[in-house]
Amino acid sequence: MSTGRPYLLYAYGNPGRLDDGLGPACARRIEALRLPQVTVECDYQLTVEDAWLVSQHDLTIFVDASVDGPAPWRLSPVHEDPSPAFSSHICSPGTVMAAARQALGADPVVFQLAIRGYRFDGFGEELTENARRNLDDAVKMLVDLFEGRRQLP
Repeated sequence: MSTGRPYLLYAYGNPGRLDDGLGPACARRIEALRLPQVTVECDYQLTVEDAWLVSQHDLTIFVDASVDGPAPWRLSPVHEDPSPAFSSHICSPGTVMAAARQALGADPVVFQLAIRGYRFDGFGEELTENARRNLDDAVKMLVDLFEGRRQLP
């Protein structure tokens, strides 16, 4: 069964931990645009149950904050974890991809968007100014990608 929307943007992170909220902030921004070809999901972390949602889309982009990656962001392909270790609390994008393939017979294309953050050591729902700029750039890139003006790396 297909959702009729080829793209899944699945953001995760903790919006109460400063720049760790970059993923959820990205999801809110993309969802507000109401792009008809994009399904937006958001949670604190990934679980094995997310494999079903991934299996229903042609392309999944997982979005999370990056502690030490390049600014403003890095978009890279996700490779199936050959020996996934499932737990009830957290999975990597590669583990979710493996579950979609192994348990559901899907062949998803999966990418990880890591948006550079700078402050993760406190509590609060605000993003740093540099993280907000990186988020602006990431959202522009995603819209260009979803609307066909940009290609995947």
